[in-house]
Amino acid sequence: MRILAFFSGPIAAVAGLALLAALPLSLAGSSCAADARSDYRVGDRLSPSKSATAPAAVYQETPWDALIPKDWDPQQAFKGLDLRTLKDSDPRAMEALQRLRESWDNAPVEQSLRGQRIRIAGFMVPLEKKGDEVSEFLLVPYFGACIHVPPPPANQIIHVILAKPLKGLQSMDAVWVSGALAITRSDSPWGVSGYRMQGELVTPYSKR
Repeated sequence: MRILAFFSGPIAAVAGLALLAALPLSLAGSSCAADARSDYRVGDRLSPSKSATAPAAVYQETPWDALIPKDWDPQQAFKGLDLRTLKDSDPRAMEALQRLRESWDNAPVEQSLRGQRIRIAGFMVPLEKKGDEVSEFLLVPYFGACIHVPPPPANQIIHVILAKPLKGLQSMDAVWVSGALAITRSDSPWGVSGYRMQGELVTPYSKR
């Protein structure tokens, strides 16, 4: 399913976050322009691989939904609030936005994934970059997250630290990342991550 995801103004921002809270859904059609070199639109997600590959024998391919505890409701902050009745000038809009942001920044993680060696596909947001070498980045589930649209919940952001810097990686590149997953919360200018991974293998995204 695809949902129109272009929002402006306080109340629209709240509504936008409410739609982004539908984590299993893809978002597309945003007026935020995708990078000219990219084939993706804001909100696009990556499909899982169709067949096992060599890394899959060592790492368990993991979908983003598996990082969300089954009993967590990302829209809890909006319970009892009808977004359709709010205008940009309504202070309840900003209050709801603040409540949601705090809830997402403190989103619980899936404890059963602690120490698991996984392989996951996502888009990268560089954190540490010297020249054309990247040593740390955030991995996010949909194109434009943290850049064109607000950060996703902390349980949908992985802080990846590379043992060896990689050249040629750019913001919002689609990649497969493999490594051991840790339960560690980190703050960054681009969002709060609930997971950390020692990136052992980073390859360009491919469905195969």
